[in-house]
Amino acid sequence: MEVEPGTLYVIGTPIGNLADVTERARTCLGLVDRIACEDTRHSGVLLQHLGVRKPLVSLHEHNEAGRSAELVGVLRAGGTVAYISDAGMPGVSDPGQRLVNACRREGLRVEVLPGPSAVLTALVGSGFPADAFMFSGFLPVKSGQRGRALEAALGREETTVFFESPHRIEGTLTMLAELAPGRLICVARELTKKFEEFRRGTAAEVAAHFRKHPARGEICLVVSGTDLPKWAAWGAGEEGGA
Repeated sequence: MEVEPGTLYVIGTPIGNLADVTERARTCLGLVDRIACEDTRHSGVLLQHLGVRKPLVSLHEHNEAGRSAELVGVLRAGGTVAYISDAGMPGVSDPGQRLVNACRREGLRVEVLPGPSAVLTALVGSGFPADAFMFSGFLPVKSGQRGRALEAALGREETTVFFESPHRIEGTLTMLAELAPGRLICVARELTKKFEEFRRGTAAEVAAHFRKHPARGEICLVVSGTDLPKWAAWGAGEEGGA
């Protein structure tokens, strides 16, 4: 692989297991002039694992506008830049969208190197239909808005995937159990890591489990749709995980 002057490389990185990094990502990170990342300390662990030493600059939700303009200047001068978020694909509930948009607006080349995605990993692992689905990002913090987001998911024909905090998941599951106790859902947590778990069952069953066993780590909540086919409607239980 060769990197082209004036190109932004948006690179997907592991969501947990560092062995999931692609060879193309490894090579590209070693070739670009500089690497922009969500958190220099977090990304430093990955880069050390890969044996990559490059100038790092932070680009996160609080400085993305100004830092994007700075990096556009680097690219217009013929430099090469890679952007990585803390985990998964940049721009998917992560910084990166404004940087890509700024480059597109300036007519600069953007190349996306695909990689791990917590959304797709949770969706496929849930066993719910994936031919059509809705990703709704992080659930709102305020209970009223969260309730409306859950009601919208329960009204869709297709599967819905959310991100949720371990500090709020118990309350969210309780809310789901009150709204639709019999709806099949799946909590996918610590994906690709040692204690990965897919906990699937009715909303009432899954809520009861996590009241007894508080959830830790990164969490995806998958809610089955109203048009759930018979092959996907088998009962509760746990597949993989403790």
